[in-house]
Amino acid sequence: MRRALLATLVVGSLLLLTGGWVGFRGWQARAHLLNAAGLARELSAQVVGGDTARAQRTLAALQEQAGSARAATGDPGWWVGRRAPFAGDNLAAVRQISVAVDDLARNAFPLLLRADLTSLVPAGGRLDVGRLRTLSAELARINATVQGARDGLAAVPGAGLVGQVRQALADLRGEIDRLAGLTAAADQASRLLPPLLGADGPRTYLVVSQNPAELRATGGMIGAYAVIRADGGRVRMGQQGTSSALGLFQPPLKVPTEVRRLWADLPGIYPADVNLTPHFPTAAALYREMFRRRTGTTVDGVLAVDPVVLSYLLKATGPVMVPGGVPLAAEKVVQTVLSDSYQRMDNDKQDAFFAASAAAVFDALVTKELDTKGLLSAFDRAVTERRILFWSARSEEQRIIGDSRVAGVLPEKDTVPTVGVFLNDGSGAKLGYYLRQTATLTVGGCRPDGRRELRLRVTLRSSAPKSGLSKSVLGLGLAGDPYTARTLVSVHSPTGGAVLTTRLDNVETAVGSGAERRRQVTTANVEVAPGESRTLEVAVLTAKTGVGSAELWLTPTAHPWTTQVVSAPSCDQ
Repeated sequence: MRRALLATLVVGSLLLLTGGWVGFRGWQARAHLLNAAGLARELSAQVVGGDTARAQRTLAALQEQAGSARAATGDPGWWVGRRAPFAGDNLAAVRQISVAVDDLARNAFPLLLRADLTSLVPAGGRLDVGRLRTLSAELARINATVQGARDGLAAVPGAGLVGQVRQALADLRGEIDRLAGLTAAADQASRLLPPLLGADGPRTYLVVSQNPAELRATGGMIGAYAVIRADGGRVRMGQQGTSSALGLFQPPLKVPTEVRRLWADLPGIYPADVNLTPHFPTAAALYREMFRRRTGTTVDGVLAVDPVVLSYLLKATGPVMVPGGVPLAAEKVVQTVLSDSYQRMDNDKQDAFFAASAAAVFDALVTKELDTKGLLSAFDRAVTERRILFWSARSEEQRIIGDSRVAGVLPEKDTVPTVGVFLNDGSGAKLGYYLRQTATLTVGGCRPDGRRELRLRVTLRSSAPKSGLSKSVLGLGLAGDPYTARTLVSVHSPTGGAVLTTRLDNVETAVGSGAERRRQVTTANVEVAPGESRTLEVAVLTAKTGVGSAELWLTPTAHPWTTQVVSAPSCDQ
């Protein structure tokens, strides 16, 4: 009896000592992890901005904090604690987080800094494609390390974690996701840019200007184009023109069956309608073929940009002058191109002005000494917002681009349930500049069949005046009142999901329906008068999923969306 009591006291004392030690080390690990998380965010921003000197100092501090967190969670007491009920899952998660951050600090960030992403920026009118090819293998190793850390964090089970640990895990996943996007883009760029820029022979591309004053699903009606030629890393601007000059196509070009069921033959008839679909490869291939039929020139790919991209790039280049004496500056270019110019020009002249504006910025990019930090940040932001899209006519290159944001590919498989909200102008006007958009997506409860209901709420508000706009802005006035903006709002369900109900201002509304790339589609006509707003509410189902998160994919607009995603606990919690 005395021996049993003694053994109990000994074991109890050891557990108390171990618990106390784990608590002390946990306090240490928490402090180090919080510091490391903040430093990782700083370092990521510095790497994107090309601020190498500051990044080196931040890296040293990050390595110290991440190494301390790893050490604090790696001793025998912590190992014992990880196998205890209740607290064990939390301790194991903290250990996995600590290891992931330390691996990044030791194995990824140093290589990323040494790689010097400024090599992705042109200098003296030319990109050093030889240097890029030298960097390719190293960037591939960096990306593999970061993606491995990302996958490791994704495997940490969320069930049973205390709120503080769950939040730390969510914050880190978000940061590593951003970093993974950067390294994946750098890896892709190092492999793709040399051949794309003519390292193996000359290339020819179309640069098309999307105009969000007249909305289309990928951003805006394609109003103008320019031909660019690349050879040995040097890029030159060639012929320019407008979509209207390409004319109409009868009989229509062949359009994918699902797209045709949604939009009839319009994408195959009108160059300005090829991007009624949000799937950019379809739009780009159609526009390329239309250009070939009219000009006899076969291009190697299509690059799309919009005036908001120009505003980001102008922050790096500084103001430029458009032929005719019109100055373009970052703060005013969107208003100048999408509003002011329509008050003094007809549509064709405005499209030409847009093309000339893009050409002026392009010329500055390839000839001026640039703010590297600003330029890399501009490209990163534009790609993140899907304002720069690229499609290659060469299948092997398109496979490398994959489903990255720059590809504009509407995926046929979701990693996280994703709802698409795509806007197409139905007014035949240029009132998109005056729209303001909000979207809220709320994740519902877990259903017995393993699916979840998502509730989408989209509000469109018009800031258009009630009078004083030019005929170029008011266009065809298909909504009746020429100042009323008619927008066709297409909601795409998650892959394998379904659309349940659609209500406009709390009243069930008639909709068009169809499917595209394994997503059910519903399209509602939303007409908004000046100073008013309309709210569309759509309930959709996911495929079978246990996750409590969801994502929105939205048409890039002249003014940014206001968005919110309200998540829910995972179904395994």
